[in-house]
Amino acid sequence: MQLYTESLISYQRLKTREVNIGGLLLGNGHPIRVQTMTTTDTMDTEATVAQAIRCIEAGAELVRITAPSKKEAENLQNIKDELRKQGYNTPLVADIHFTPNAAEIAARIVEKVRVNPGNYVDKKKFEQIEYTDAEYLEEIERIRERFTPLVEICKEHGTAMRIGTNHGSLSDRIMSRYGDTPIGMVESAMEFLRIARSLDYHNIVLSMKASNPQVMVQAYRLLIQHMQEEFGECYPLHLGVTEAGDGEDGRIKSAIGIGTLLEDGIGDTIRVSLTEDPEFEIPVCRDLVKRYQSERREDRKTESENYGKAESGLPDLPTSGLKYSPFEYKRRNTFEVGNIGGKQVPVVIADMSKLEKITPEALISIGYTYDAITDKWSIGDMAADYIFTGKAELDFALPGTLKVITWPNHWEAAADKEKYFPIFDIHGFVEAELESDQLNFVMIDCFNDDTTVNDFTYLDEVANDPTVVLCLSSQRKNAMQAVRRMMMELQARDIKNPVVLMTDSNWQTADEHLIHFATETGALLLEGFGDGISLGMSSESYQNAAAMNASGRNYLSNATAEQFINSTAFGILQATRTRISKTEYISCPSCGRTLFDLQETTAKIRSRTNHLKGVKIAIMGCIVNGPGEMADADFGYVGSGPGKITLYKGKEVVKRNVDSEVAVDELIGLLKENEAWVEPS
Repeated sequence: MQLYTESLISYQRLKTREVNIGGLLLGNGHPIRVQTMTTTDTMDTEATVAQAIRCIEAGAELVRITAPSKKEAENLQNIKDELRKQGYNTPLVADIHFTPNAAEIAARIVEKVRVNPGNYVDKKKFEQIEYTDAEYLEEIERIRERFTPLVEICKEHGTAMRIGTNHGSLSDRIMSRYGDTPIGMVESAMEFLRIARSLDYHNIVLSMKASNPQVMVQAYRLLIQHMQEEFGECYPLHLGVTEAGDGEDGRIKSAIGIGTLLEDGIGDTIRVSLTEDPEFEIPVCRDLVKRYQSERREDRKTESENYGKAESGLPDLPTSGLKYSPFEYKRRNTFEVGNIGGKQVPVVIADMSKLEKITPEALISIGYTYDAITDKWSIGDMAADYIFTGKAELDFALPGTLKVITWPNHWEAAADKEKYFPIFDIHGFVEAELESDQLNFVMIDCFNDDTTVNDFTYLDEVANDPTVVLCLSSQRKNAMQAVRRMMMELQARDIKNPVVLMTDSNWQTADEHLIHFATETGALLLEGFGDGISLGMSSESYQNAAAMNASGRNYLSNATAEQFINSTAFGILQATRTRISKTEYISCPSCGRTLFDLQETTAKIRSRTNHLKGVKIAIMGCIVNGPGEMADADFGYVGSGPGKITLYKGKEVVKRNVDSEVAVDELIGLLKENEAWVEPS
């Protein structure tokens, strides 16, 4: 199989062409650049300049500004002049969608233009479904005629360009031939890239964005493969998950999509699309990128220093080749051990070993609430399936669905062998005199033991034991690659034991923890690896979290560490579409086209609907790009004019021009009409 990157088992940056954006060099091994997009009205020069300055001072190396029509494109000159006057020379990017004339104006003013091949020239009205070969070629020629003037202007003025494909805004023509697929996204961009190359224009960046991280990752990998096969080289890549949302969910979804690719050395610039003010996107970008920077920082943990350097020592890829495709999702085939593996959703294991005493009240943090009056437990949608205690048998009766994992000596002493199960390291399991006849958890620190780097014979001791669930982790700097290599070996040897992904964080802030967990476990889940997830913090990080909460600082969303980690685990499973436990919101970060207060409206809709498990609701700022980018949603709430909202079911318009004062109630009515509503408990 032709791979999308040189190595799947060690970190190495993908080699790409160098692009110059107003003196900022991108690709070809240069640092991964961070950027954001303003949300102000582009015609409001003062507000746009002020917001751009806040973004730049937060660390943005590129600032994108929407230019939906000629007048906004022309006003970019005033914005640029004022920024330069105040001493800010950060390159500006014009965001273009439907208007080639606006792009041609902007390309003479700013350092970079972004065009969307799905709607720059092509139609996107879903009026024509079938295209003959002749009609298809005729449309490509029409693209060449309209796109060539922009390319020539960019060449003349030294302007860079991003060809930015969005999963939700593929044209009728692409949809007719490729459908709503990653390969359709790739071909949409490649058509424009071929035209640019034929005109000897190479100052190009590409992107493959989607609100679904699975689709996004597959599209980027396919794009790389196609560029390598057709051109023998790759252009720089801009990474981003569209409409990721806000808060923890937005950060988790972004980290899974962007982080999965960064782990493989893919990506030259990133933008995190949060439904928050744009300057708040930059710290999240920087937390993502710093994992791969070579320079050392005094405040970074030793384990995290120099993360991105290539690391040797992992065995080569299996001689039998890959048993999975990195371009499509297919869950690894495993057998069931209890409620783990097979076709069952991945389980969540909550680490409660750092609590001095585990009480019924402590289980509230992982989804269980005890009522002493009725002597009954309430179980939430995000209730952990197992807890790891590391301690002796608990002194209270557990909820019916919850089971306990503990060290072998405590398990042996426990009276209830239906509720308590042992966890061993691989050597301890092999040497153990007593094991559970139902379920044994066996830990493997992948390739961190010198005796097991190239010798897999120890796997024979557990291979296909019907009681064994493997718990994979790695203390190596590039832990994800080590665990992935072990997964490859399990497949090559036809070992079908289910696997729990175990990841500890040694970082400090909530965002750092979220990004670490989501990147390392999300990357594996997107490839179909993992039947469970167990997240934890190092002792120092855990103590730091407890101390900060005790002092009243806003840390980990003012939750306990256990609650934060449990919520993160379920958030990762939700974002990878491997276990749905809550409502999903596809919410854009807003821009100059937005027709209502996105943050306020998102909060209002979330407060009314966040109990609807598994429903996907899109909240989009405007009719220009919203309907396309919410392609993955069940229902949509889209601005269609000042004070007016259009409601969607899937891609179908249900109600137009609804007054914004009653639009949320109308959305609730739409959910009820389509039997997607349940009353909150």
